[in-house]
Amino acid sequence: MVSHKDMKILLVGEYSRLHNSLKEGLTALGHQVVLMGDGDYFKNYPVDIKLHRRFQKGPIKLFKNLIYRLSGFDCSSWFMLQEALGHRQQLKGFDLVQLINESPLGIMPNHELKLIKWLKVHNNKLFVLACGTDFISVRFAMDKKFRYSILEPLFKGKVSKKEYGPILKYLSKKHQDLHQAVYDLCQGYIATDMDYDLPYRGLKKYLGMVPNPINIDDIKFTAQSQDKKPVIFHGGNTKNYFKKGSDYFDQALEIVKRERSGSCEIVRTEDLPYATYVTQLAQSDIVLDQVLGYDQGYNALEAMAQGKVLLTCAEKEWREHYNIPEHCVALNALPDAQKIAALLIELIDHPAQRVTIGEQARSFIEGHHHYKKVAQQYLELWRSVN
Repeated sequence: MVSHKDMKILLVGEYSRLHNSLKEGLTALGHQVVLMGDGDYFKNYPVDIKLHRRFQKGPIKLFKNLIYRLSGFDCSSWFMLQEALGHRQQLKGFDLVQLINESPLGIMPNHELKLIKWLKVHNNKLFVLACGTDFISVRFAMDKKFRYSILEPLFKGKVSKKEYGPILKYLSKKHQDLHQAVYDLCQGYIATDMDYDLPYRGLKKYLGMVPNPINIDDIKFTAQSQDKKPVIFHGGNTKNYFKKGSDYFDQALEIVKRERSGSCEIVRTEDLPYATYVTQLAQSDIVLDQVLGYDQGYNALEAMAQGKVLLTCAEKEWREHYNIPEHCVALNALPDAQKIAALLIELIDHPAQRVTIGEQARSFIEGHHHYKKVAQQYLELWRSVN
């Protein structure tokens, strides 16, 4: 068994600052943590060992794509693997390694597996987060076991299979093989929210759900004001436009513009770097997060910690898990533009509701997502598995 003190932990990959916040919690509890990754594409989160995704723009990208079409060899993936392995001395001797996903660096499955096997050989325990799209969650959605899911736009013909390639690729034989290999290597899987907990239930190595950690010490709570027009913020992501249900939000905002144009301010952005996104978030009152899910994403949780009113995924499975009533901590954004618009108009017309929900949102984050409490949950779970 690993000692209960001073663990040495390697976190591989980053989504939406999850591993950064977990690192902060673990460090505060006295553990040594190293985070390796590329910073999650354009979001550019901080990491200790920075990896670079080459050949992403201009003629060199076209050349890379040509090589891939002709041979199936991905130059960018190969170079990232080599860069990661170039840090061998820094990646050895950890009590445990945790991957953000079965494909933690977002490179080719054979390259991911080569790195993961190396990490397993040179370290002790290996854990994997059920976080982000992977073989299990995409198969669950493709089999229509959710009431609705990130594949809803595909089922409804809003997008083509080609456009949804980055998600559907997880159903390929290569990714299925990666899943099986990682499953065999690891001690277990940990879900980060209900959207991944549901697909993983019943899997032998599934260890359960640990909520996303939020560093509330770095997030200031600001009470909602009843005396000004509310600012409604929708920070879109071009890559995940339909997957996040942004089309429903945009349609709802058009309704709000027609019916309450002088009673609110609407801010709509695309693909903001994390630092810019946080600045914009701080100036907002009502935040449109995502639709096609069951639990809040990371950006939603950080906004709730600030006291914002969120229209996000807050389905009955999530409410039952935390034993909270509907529209209390966050407003459940269903895939229906008219219903979303009605929620927004209700908030615009009744500012006292915004005050109450904002306060309840902060209390919820403090109670269930405090980064030190969550870090302790991870430690207990990691230690419970040999």
